[in-house]
Amino acid sequence: MNFLAQKLSDGTSKHKVARYCRWLGVSRQGFYKFMAPAKKPWKHAAIAQEIREIIAEDDWNDSYGKKRIWEALLLKHPNDDLPSMTTIYRIMTKMGLTHKTRRKPNGITKADKNARKSDDLLKRDFLADTPYTKCITDMTEIPVKGGKLYVSAIFDCYHLEVLGLAMDTNMRAELCIKTLSDAHNKHPELSGAIIHSDRGSQYTSNDYRAAMKRHGFIQSMNSDGGRCHDNARCESMWGRMKEELLYGRYDTTRMTVAEVKSLIWRYYESYWNNRRICSAIGGMPPRIKLERYYDSLKAVA
Repeated sequence: MNFLAQKLSDGTSKHKVARYCRWLGVSRQGFYKFMAPAKKPWKHAAIAQEIREIIAEDDWNDSYGKKRIWEALLLKHPNDDLPSMTTIYRIMTKMGLTHKTRRKPNGITKADKNARKSDDLLKRDFLADTPYTKCITDMTEIPVKGGKLYVSAIFDCYHLEVLGLAMDTNMRAELCIKTLSDAHNKHPELSGAIIHSDRGSQYTSNDYRAAMKRHGFIQSMNSDGGRCHDNARCESMWGRMKEELLYGRYDTTRMTVAEVKSLIWRYYESYWNNRRICSAIGGMPPRIKLERYYDSLKAVA
């Protein structure tokens, strides 16, 4: 049937359908029945168009996989019946929008075995019932022209917003202290929250501990002998940022520190906090998650 359809659609054949059907031993009725579905519009054309629109909304939405596309559709149509996630995957596959597995980042901080440690108050529980009560922090490195850029951030465990962000060309404790100050200045309500980190020397330093105390934060660290899984959520955040923002888009080794800084600030402060779909918080951007939390408090009151 496929051969017959190709012969009749390539414009070179001058024979009648009946003759081809006779040669191939098929009926004309069977051929026309076979060809009928091809003339019908794709039943998922409307969903496919919405997927295109979602991807076009932001520069980095083309990194969305089937789950976040499905969640984005749910946000737009909360009361409508949507295709299953499996169907969304099939539609995206047909559109050529599937993605490769993400790279896994490596930790860069080194533990100071002789420094005084803090208790592990999270014990790998990265969920929170309320915002500004439990946070995680870490740093990562990005190669740039002439060296490296180190990025330090604090993420809220409830709605995954980036509360504090700092960058520098070194990874000394001062970078982590700047991150604490940035978070406290933007969110005074964060005072009293747990800030969890690995056991890197930056986080065990006296200056960092003093800054934690000054801002009213409670320090938590990976357990003794702990592995990267003790702060796995942060490692996941870095992986997502690099995959969505950098890999395959920019060669940061040819970019200046200022250029890479600008990219990262815009990604986190504009895109991540306000518009990026986060599956870990129910398939919505951090800011919407926070707004719904406060709306629920008003409803109860």
